[in-house]
Amino acid sequence: MSKTPESLNNAQNNTKSSLGPAKPITTLPDLFLTAVSLLFLFSSPKPNHTLFRKFLPFPPNARRFPKMTTTSQSRASFATPQALSDWLKPRLSSDSLESWGVKPGTKNLHNLWLELSEGETSLVDSSPPLRTVNVVTVRILGKGNLVLVESRQELSDGSFRDRFRPLSEKMKPHETTEEAVTRAVKEELGSSRVVRIVPGSYRKKLEERNSVSYPGLPARYVLHSVEAWVEGLPEEDFVTEEKEEYEDVDGTRRLEKAVSVRKHYWKWVCSDSLCS
Repeated sequence: MSKTPESLNNAQNNTKSSLGPAKPITTLPDLFLTAVSLLFLFSSPKPNHTLFRKFLPFPPNARRFPKMTTTSQSRASFATPQALSDWLKPRLSSDSLESWGVKPGTKNLHNLWLELSEGETSLVDSSPPLRTVNVVTVRILGKGNLVLVESRQELSDGSFRDRFRPLSEKMKPHETTEEAVTRAVKEELGSSRVVRIVPGSYRKKLEERNSVSYPGLPARYVLHSVEAWVEGLPEEDFVTEEKEEYEDVDGTRRLEKAVSVRKHYWKWVCSDSLCS
């Protein structure tokens, strides 16, 4: 029995349905277009990220600001006392500067220049400048609960200034407290005496006040305090003479115009209310 054309078409359609949907055949033009598209994609320039950076709320690497430092002046900044004077004039009132060495008990510009040259003092660049000094103070113990204080000083210009404080001395650069104590006792109490520092008596304190030596110039004192026993001291009030504070190797004064301490007046006083 022969099949009709209609039955043959139905049979072919059933066969295609059982095999699933027909897959498209890739032709040569399609392959060419795909290759061109890929080539264009990989050869295109990279996007400009700088266009997006300006929209960021903060930069990706935040800037670190350097720490503020305090400018100080030293010997290298002032070759002469006149250079120091020129630096001070716009930063200090003229009345204050003119009183140095004129008002009784004060020191003069040459003294400050020598302190800077010796490294005993530093100046902070401000208006007015701030003078910073490291000072060793020695509370010398005596018999019967007494302590030794310097009641006053006689200066080279003939003036006096009241002190009423323990032995005190400006410290040299890189000097330890023990070294400063030994030097202070030798310079102000005379000769080389045996000094015994009381263990555990060291104290450090910071004080800021107007300078008596240089009116109008505020000062910051870093006080290094100890208690000590010093052998061979008189039991009554006494006076000592100090050699020139600033001298050259040959023994001559480094600067004649500087005011120096000539004599120290010492007095034993009660250390507390237990002393009768």
